[in-house]
Amino acid sequence: MSLDWSEGTREDERVSGSGDDSSRLLAAVTRLRDAVDASSLPIDLPGVDAVRAMRSQLLAQLDDYVIPRLTSLDAPLLAVVGGSTGAGKSTLVNSVVGREVSLPGVLRPTTRSPVLIHHPDDARWFADQRILPGLARITGKHSASDGPGAVRLVETDAVAPGLAMLDAPDIDSVVSANRDLAAQLLAAADLWIFVTTAARYADAVPWELLRQASERGTSVAVVLDRVPPESLEEIRVHLAGMLREQRLEQAPIFTVLESHLDDGLLPATQTQRLRDWLGALASDAQARAEVVRQTLTGALASLDERTAALASASTDQVEAADELVGAARAAYDDGLTNVKEGMLDGTLLRGEVLARWQEFVGTGEFFRQVESTVSRIRDRFTSFVKGEPARAEHLGEALQTGVEALIANRAELAATTTARTWRSLAGGDQLLSSTDGLMRSSGDVNARISRLVRDWQGDILEMVRHEGRDRRTTARIMAYGVNGLGVVLMLVTFASTAGITGAEVGIAGGTAVVGQKLLEAVFGDQAVRELARQARAKLLDRVRELYDAERARYEAVVGELGVRAGQAKELENAAAEVRSAR
Repeated sequence: MSLDWSEGTREDERVSGSGDDSSRLLAAVTRLRDAVDASSLPIDLPGVDAVRAMRSQLLAQLDDYVIPRLTSLDAPLLAVVGGSTGAGKSTLVNSVVGREVSLPGVLRPTTRSPVLIHHPDDARWFADQRILPGLARITGKHSASDGPGAVRLVETDAVAPGLAMLDAPDIDSVVSANRDLAAQLLAAADLWIFVTTAARYADAVPWELLRQASERGTSVAVVLDRVPPESLEEIRVHLAGMLREQRLEQAPIFTVLESHLDDGLLPATQTQRLRDWLGALASDAQARAEVVRQTLTGALASLDERTAALASASTDQVEAADELVGAARAAYDDGLTNVKEGMLDGTLLRGEVLARWQEFVGTGEFFRQVESTVSRIRDRFTSFVKGEPARAEHLGEALQTGVEALIANRAELAATTTARTWRSLAGGDQLLSSTDGLMRSSGDVNARISRLVRDWQGDILEMVRHEGRDRRTTARIMAYGVNGLGVVLMLVTFASTAGITGAEVGIAGGTAVVGQKLLEAVFGDQAVRELARQARAKLLDRVRELYDAERARYEAVVGELGVRAGQAKELENAAAEVRSAR
C-alpha cells in the first residue's frame, strides 16, 4: 500500500459514496446478514464443521465490519495489530503510542482482552456498539484479569484523529477463545498490521490468514520484528517474495531490529517509520478512504463465494433431512404393506385361531361335509352360539390376539429398520444418540394396538347391525347372534380373497370357506364380499393411523433440527441483491 492514491473506479465510488446507492447497498447487505443469521446447519455431515465456522466468521464480519462501515463511511480507520504468540504486538503498540497501553507479558497467553487505542475526539465512534457489538466496553487501567469478552478503550493524543489501533490476541493462541477473537477482530479491520519475527515469519498459521486477507482484498502492512542486523536484507527479501506469492506485494514492510527495551518500550528510532506512516495515513482523508475502499470492496466481493458455500451446505442439510424422514416413511409403509399381506395370506387362520374355530363349529366329518348343506352349518352354529357362548368369546380373543401380534410385530420391525437405516445415514446416529426411544416402538404401543383392535371389532359389529336393517336379514341375524356373526366376519376378513372357495388348499382355507358359507346364508355372497372388503379397509385405516403416529416420532426429531427447505434460496437471493447493489 502507498500513500500515492489513484482515482477510484465507478464501483469504488459507489462503495465509498452516499445517497441512494449506499442506502440500497446497506439494505441489501443487512438482508443478507439476516439470511445468514437465520441459517442453520444442525446435521453433522462430512465437512460441515468447516462451513459452520465459515458461517460464524461471515456473520461476525458482517456485524463487526461491513454493516458498521457502510453505515458510517466517515468513521475513523481501524488498524488491527495481529500476529503470532510472542511476536511483540503489545510492545510494538506501546512503543508507537509512547507509553504502556496494552499489557505485555512473558507468560502465555497474553493480550486476552483486545485493547483499542484512539484519539479523544474519536471516542464517540467506539463507545457504543457500532462495531464489535458482541464485546462489552471497559475503560481504565489494564489488568491481568481482563477477559476476551470485552474491549478495553484507551484514549490518547499520541494517536492522531481519524485512525485507531486495536491490539488483538494471538492468532495461534493455545486458548481457542483467543484464537477465535483474533480472527473476528482481523475480519473487522480496515487495515491489518501483521506483526511477525525474524524467527517465525514463515509459520503456516499467519500465512493462512494472510492468504484470506489477500483473497478478500484486505489492506495489509507487515512489521518484521526482532531482526538481527546481519540478516536484515536476506530476511526482508525472502519475506517480500512470500508476500508476492500471496499477491500482497503492495503491503509495506516495516523492520524492527533486535533491541534492548527501555522501560518496556522499543527505541523510538525503531518505530519511527511506522509512526510516520500511520500519522500520514491518519492525516490524509483520501488515503484513509482508499484503504477503506479497498478492504470494503474486497469484503463485499468475498460475500458471493462464502454465501454460495453456505447455500450449498444448506441444500445438503435439506437432502440429509429428507433422507432421514424418507427412511422412516419407507419402513412404516413397508410395515403397513406387511400387515395387509398378513391379513390375506391365511397366517391369522392358523394356530390358536384354528383351534378355537374347530371348537366353534366342530371338526372331522364337519369339514368333509362343509359343502353339503348350509342348514347343517346353521344348525351347528346356532346351537353353539346359544348353548356355549364362551367358545365364541374364545375365538374372538384368539383373533384379537393374532391381529395385535401382527400389528405389533410389524411396528417393531419398522422401528428397528428405521434405526438401522439411520445408523448408515448422515446425521442419523447423531439423532439416535441424542433422543431416547427411537430404537424401538413407543412404550405404550401395545396398549394402543389393543385399543385399536377392540375399536375395529366394534366397527365389525356395527357393520353387521347395519347390514341387517331389512326385516328378513334381521331375523337371520337374530337367529345367529350379532357377536357370533361378527367373529365369523373377522375370520373371513383374513382369507386371501373375499370369495375364497373350497378348492383352496390347506386347513386354513377350509376354515375360511366354512365361515364364508355361513355368512352367505345370512347376507348373500355379494354382501359378504363387500363386508370383508370394508372390514379390511377399516383395519388398515386404523393401522395406518397408528403407524403414522409412530413414524411421526422420527419426523419430529428431524423437524426439531430446524432444517428449512427454503434456506438455500433465501441466501442465494440475498447474495444476488448485494451483487446488484454493488
